[in-house]
Amino acid sequence: MDYSEVIEFVKKTTSENDSTGSYPFNNRYEHTMRVYRWAIRLQAKLGGDLDVIVLAALLHDVGWDAERPHNEVSAEIAVEYLDSIGVDPEMIVKVGEIIMVHEDKDTDKDLSLECRIVMDADLLDEVGAIGIMCNCMATALEDEASYKRAYYRIKDYYRTNKPNISRCKTDTARNEYNKRIQIIENFIYQLEREIF
Repeated sequence: MDYSEVIEFVKKTTSENDSTGSYPFNNRYEHTMRVYRWAIRLQAKLGGDLDVIVLAALLHDVGWDAERPHNEVSAEIAVEYLDSIGVDPEMIVKVGEIIMVHEDKDTDKDLSLECRIVMDADLLDEVGAIGIMCNCMATALEDEASYKRAYYRIKDYYRTNKPNISRCKTDTARNEYNKRIQIIENFIYQLEREIF
């Protein structure tokens, strides 16, 4: 399957209904593309239906509405779009189901491999160097921004995210999550040596 048309749809749709919250540098399209790349890496190691995984990863955050959960809105948009381009109905159902549950990272339900991969890809984008960058940029937008304020923010981010390894649905993602937590630990250690 050629994903370029889907990627263009995601780019256009997220730009029309983007919700960056209080941080203008948060971009759902860029997040989606990182999740897409993580999903492909995980699928290469774990298997599963590549088309289902890629379509769900690309469309998982395509919708946003202040009144409704974004997974519901995204699933509706994804199902309608995939139907309009002639995707097999069984595949559409699988993709829609994954998008509906992708936010429930603490679920203990029996999930398909494809669903676990998309959930893990989404989770992996929230931790590591990208998280450090996000926290630095967020600190820069605050009043009285400083390296120390960024340090404390990153340290809090680390404390909050380290336990989230339990949310990983595959051993492959857990291994990668550990590596990314180690990046944060090393960064904090080095930053402490340089600013205190």
